Amino acid sequence: MKPKKNSFKQKLRNINWTPYFFLLPAVLLLGITAFLPVIQAVYLSFTSYDFVGSPNWVGWKNYNLLWRDRLFWQVLYNTIVYLVFAVPFLVVLPLILAILVNQALKGIQIFRAIYYFPVVVSVVVAGIAWKWVYAQNGILNYFASLISFQTIKIAWLTDSRTAIFSIIAVTVWRGLGYYMVIYLAGLQAIPKDLYEAAAIDGSDGWQKHFDITVPLLKPYIILVAILSAIASMKIFEEVYIMSKGGPANSTKTVVYYLFEKGFDSLEMGYASAIGVVLFLIIFTISILTVKFVSPSTRA
Repeated sequence: MKPKKNSFKQKLRNINWTPYFFLLPAVLLLGITAFLPVIQAVYLSFTSYDFVGSPNWVGWKNYNLLWRDRLFWQVLYNTIVYLVFAVPFLVVLPLILAILVNQALKGIQIFRAIYYFPVVVSVVVAGIAWKWVYAQNGILNYFASLISFQTIKIAWLTDSRTAIFSIIAVTVWRGLGYYMVIYLAGLQAIPKDLYEAAAIDGSDGWQKHFDITVPLLKPYIILVAILSAIASMKIFEEVYIMSKGGPANSTKTVVYYLFEKGFDSLEMGYASAIGVVLFLIIFTISILTVKFVSPSTRA
């Protein structure tokens, strides 16, 4: 049989266009605020641009310079260190907190609010406060002196061996409440009957969480892992406020280096190249996670 004429037009007429008209404003807004800047950044990465005049096309020059830039590889290493040490804590500790505050106890909402409080604190306020805590004459060294009965002055933010880990601790502190809420939503969706059945089978205490909670929360655990990994790769505010990338570039991250090149040195083309490389790294991590980890959640 010959295909009917105007069948394509008939299909178009049968489509309900109303939902698409409702989506159109959001798509336009995303296009202006997200997609267009991405396209512009990719274009600028192939140019030499310093905010004066028009961008000059230089081809792959910025990427060639980036490949030979030792400081870029150092800040990339710092960012990977941040990722490796921050993400495990941001995945495990919020889960433990969520289990603790998911109890049917009187006044448990107060504890949930206390744990969530760091999330609503401004990054600037948190950074300045922790900078005081980490000072050589600060609270942390004071309590350490009380425990050891001798004067202790650890250079938390001025020693290249401890600075990045000190900032990681602040990031973990700020993220605990946010990821705790995500886990809490998953915990409250688990039927209590499963725990009662597990108790009859002898699985009680923390063992029931290994048998029931963790397997059922796998999608949430993967979500938290992806979100915390992306946040760790894009870390900037804590570094800018607490250490300015020092000492000796030991806390300088990729985003901080991008900021330096773009707004301090006015090398916007080079900064755009750094941003494109960072985007590709984050995109690759996300794709690998979805491809190799997500299937296990559907098993």
